Amino acid sequence: MFRHFQALVVCVLALLCASPAFAGELRQGGKLMLTSGVSTVEGSAGGGLATWALIAGNETDAGIGGSAHATIVALPDFDLKSVGGAIGLHNRVEFSYAHQSFDTRQAGATLGLGHNFTFGQDVFGAKLRVIGDAVYDQDRVLPQISIGVQYHRAAKSAIIAAVGGKHAQGTDFLLSASKVVLARSLVLGATVRFTKANQFGLLGFGGDRSDAYHAEFEGSAGLLVSRRLLLGAEIRTKPDNLGFARERKAVDAFAAWQFERHLTVTAAYADLGSIATFKRQRGAFLSLQASF
Repeated sequence: MFRHFQALVVCVLALLCASPAFAGELRQGGKLMLTSGVSTVEGSAGGGLATWALIAGNETDAGIGGSAHATIVALPDFDLKSVGGAIGLHNRVEFSYAHQSFDTRQAGATLGLGHNFTFGQDVFGAKLRVIGDAVYDQDRVLPQISIGVQYHRAAKSAIIAAVGGKHAQGTDFLLSASKVVLARSLVLGATVRFTKANQFGLLGFGGDRSDAYHAEFEGSAGLLVSRRLLLGAEIRTKPDNLGFARERKAVDAFAAWQFERHLTVTAAYADLGSIATFKRQRGAFLSLQASF
């Protein structure tokens, strides 16, 4: 996990330590703190679970920015880890990548997979801001609206097929709206995700119960307690495609603290519901993000 994160952070620091003229050309003053979101487990800009319409990085429409993240979600029976990064071009286009690993720990032996059996997947994303600006359009009701796509490539295709998954690869399509209401210190976001994913794609796409696309909802609400601290909550609904294990919504309550201009730590209490017959998967979410 940290080998991947180290490489990403080195790239970020190399840009941050460039000459002042070059750094100024890239950042062009930068965004307000916390108004580019943090990193989702899939690598795109958003909250921990929910994708936002915001574009990754500290850049304005005159520059280039980006982020790198390392995240762990520690649950009673499983651990989910994610490392990745994103680049934002002129606050208009975002490209993202994340590698996820899902450690089944002792539950793997109970499921007949073996102790510490690990699922994994790579997620490649792209996002386009279509209209609006979440921060600077304070005199307009119109939110920032973005469209996006995420391609998931899961490992362990034989196991995915054995549990009823139809495909080891799949593509999600997203429509997102976000608004920062500075007068109320609010950050609001909503996303509709068209997906077939089982457990975020870690258990493949489609199943014995359904192999159709479902429109799922991701919602976020946060309060900017200060220019460096955002408190909020998220909800993310998920398809229920696999007959052997029902899948429920995921929720969290989070605190994102940008303790330095380029470093943000996010801590949350996360409830991912039932996973592979194991109920009440509630635990800690911790993520570190470096951005420029």
